[in-house]
Amino acid sequence: MPFLPLDLAALAWFACSWLGYNWLVERSRWKSACLSHAMDRYRHEWMHSMLERPLRMIDAQIIAGLQQGTAFFASTSLLALGACFALLNATDLALEVYADLPLAIVTTRAEWEAKVLGLMLIAAYAFFKFGWSYRLFNYCSIMVGAVPNEDKNPSAEARDLASRAASLNVLAGRHFSRGQRAFFFGVGFLCWFAGPIPFIAGTTYVFVVLLRRQFFSAASSAAFSREIPPRG
Repeated sequence: MPFLPLDLAALAWFACSWLGYNWLVERSRWKSACLSHAMDRYRHEWMHSMLERPLRMIDAQIIAGLQQGTAFFASTSLLALGACFALLNATDLALEVYADLPLAIVTTRAEWEAKVLGLMLIAAYAFFKFGWSYRLFNYCSIMVGAVPNEDKNPSAEARDLASRAASLNVLAGRHFSRGQRAFFFGVGFLCWFAGPIPFIAGTTYVFVVLLRRQFFSAASSAAFSREIPPRG
């Protein structure tokens, strides 16, 4: 077996932390108190406010900005994949450099390649999330263009289209968040190259930082500074 029990325990902690964080911010009873949930509500508010604007260039520009950010991270994911392939092709050289580092850890070729493959899976997952998020933002922009221009007295059809556009916007933001989450936990995964104890410590640090930003940060307080009335 290429990995020691402590390595497997660290990997299990990594998986539990990632999945547990996903559950906390997306499915738990505390999700309504997290920053992402507040942004989902603002996305709905944004789409319904759009109905009252005769010119929607502002909305188109906002969506274009969101798409550009998503495209940037998708490109970064592909670069990370390419870097991982380069690491696999240069395993012998990497092991020589790794052996000279003051880590006092013996790493076999199988362990090194398995860890690099893990990084590749994380980067590939992030790419698919960012790619789908970009597509959903594109669909949202199409639906925004399909909403009738009835700024004085929006019809039920216009409100329904705005609600559906908001739902697509929320889904796009959710997939974008999952892609970024993969990047953040990927930083914790990098600590595995220094050993199982740094892996556990790095994963725990990432988990705590993300948890704080979602529930206890200044950004979260600003997002919840006012209640958004429900819109029909």
